[in-house]
Amino acid sequence: MSLNGTWRFRFDEEAVISGPGQIPDWPLEITVPYPPEAKASGIGDRGFHKVCWYQRDFEIAPGPGRVILHFGAVDYAARVWVNGHLAVTHEGGHTPFSADITELLDADGRQTVTLRAEDDPHELSKPRGKQDWQLEPHSIWYPRTTGIWQTVWVERVARTYIDKIRWTPRLEGFAIGVEARLKGPDPGDLSLELELKHGDRLLARDRYRVVDGEVDRFVVLSDPGIDDFRNELLWSPERPTLLDATLRLWQDGQVIDEVRSYTALRSANVLRDRFMLNGRPYVLRMVLDQGYWPDTLLAAPDDDALRRDVELAKAMGFNGVRKHQKIEDPRYLYWADKLGLLVWEEMPSAYRFTRSAIQRTIREWTEALDRDYSHPCIIVWVPFNESWGVPELPSVQAHRHAVEALYHLTKTLDPTRAVIGNDGWESSATDIVGIHDYDCNLEHIRQRYGPEVEPEQLFDRRRPGGKLLTLDGYPHQGQPIMLTEFGGIAFRAHAEEGVKKIWGYTAVDDADTFAKLYEQLLETVIHTALFSGFCYTQFSDTFQEANGLLYADRTPKIPLERIRQVTAQSRTYIPGGV
Repeated sequence: MSLNGTWRFRFDEEAVISGPGQIPDWPLEITVPYPPEAKASGIGDRGFHKVCWYQRDFEIAPGPGRVILHFGAVDYAARVWVNGHLAVTHEGGHTPFSADITELLDADGRQTVTLRAEDDPHELSKPRGKQDWQLEPHSIWYPRTTGIWQTVWVERVARTYIDKIRWTPRLEGFAIGVEARLKGPDPGDLSLELELKHGDRLLARDRYRVVDGEVDRFVVLSDPGIDDFRNELLWSPERPTLLDATLRLWQDGQVIDEVRSYTALRSANVLRDRFMLNGRPYVLRMVLDQGYWPDTLLAAPDDDALRRDVELAKAMGFNGVRKHQKIEDPRYLYWADKLGLLVWEEMPSAYRFTRSAIQRTIREWTEALDRDYSHPCIIVWVPFNESWGVPELPSVQAHRHAVEALYHLTKTLDPTRAVIGNDGWESSATDIVGIHDYDCNLEHIRQRYGPEVEPEQLFDRRRPGGKLLTLDGYPHQGQPIMLTEFGGIAFRAHAEEGVKKIWGYTAVDDADTFAKLYEQLLETVIHTALFSGFCYTQFSDTFQEANGLLYADRTPKIPLERIRQVTAQSRTYIPGGV
């Protein structure tokens, strides 16, 4: 049952209220899941507020099984009470949490949930991504998002139930790994049935004994011989084939829980200087996506808006997006899985280097990895961007250790995907060397990255953005080189309402000039043999950043087909390459 909608609301300016019983009144109402800074919330207050409170009533009667309360994301630190009893606490503004509230329910079926969200607007040692710490958005930072900004819901489950599922495709041998974790008492004689289908075709139906509350198996799809239909099952942006899964928990001959899920057969890895998708070299044509909307900020207006963003990226000829400084709503990842769009997932940055900042980053990043591991669309993890939060990488060893630690931790928790330790420059531990270069002078781009430039020369002499591309002691070891931020072409005359000064790396005054510069820049980058992929900045205008291919409301600045023709153009043949 969704708990989105109208909640009672109040700010706690002095942070003096410690529990629901101390709240004197509720002067405001808010529409969840939109944050109070957003117009869609009904409040639209973008001032500095450290603490805010939410409350609403709902009805669910105590009964068989357990009742679980879920929050998709609350920024930043949350405390939740049910009927006046503390149910759960959580820290981290981009990851989900839940609580078993069965023992806290009132017998009459009428329940009250209260939430306290603390989000110090000036705190720079917590992962905050693009949320500004100044009153008015400046440079490349945007309005803050406080409190609830993803869906809230409650569900009833069995006493013993399937709590988590994790899928791992292994293309070699056409195998799919399934990990299932149960919660609740073990009544004995538990088994888990797995059914995998592609459309009406049954691929597998297996049943496994539950041991210590879990099942961990690989399912091998049978080899039919020379006419191997299994290649038709491979997932890619061009053919996003999903496999439907049903899991049933059996006990004493009865199904006591059943869940539906999906997975996909696909591999994503790096081989020498190329990115590989399903065992073949694959050119990444990506666009940087901040994931903001004018009236709802970090929160999506609705599910249709998330689907539309995936569709628009594909319509412009891109096969992937780099979700920049945001752990996106999982519904976006669902649509990327279903419609076929690759995703780089990036950790929102803190902006101070402290022990607390690193501890917070590690905790929230591991939660994000756990939440999103099973999405086939995700192909790359990015713990750090442009040395944000680790500004002294060339000179301070502790900063280097932080990047290397997050790189190796990510590879430990997910050895199946590529990891970029620090995207943009000052690379050390990384599977892909990402370069950020916003120079729109085509001749400069050719001189820096053209066919006469050897990689060794690039790393020894070139400093896009005034930064070293690789740190001393970490020479280029043949990894793929990608231009992971470039472009940033802004319209001078087209700023969002209320924006006093637009931001862009290159500014133009009319659509035709914009289109021609985009075409020339993309043609230059696409046909540069050194690059095995690129990421253009950016998908849509975002507040003062008027450098999107789309306006903030997702209206195209130039026809989508014109963008697509240049973005998806065939690459010049490169001997031995793609």
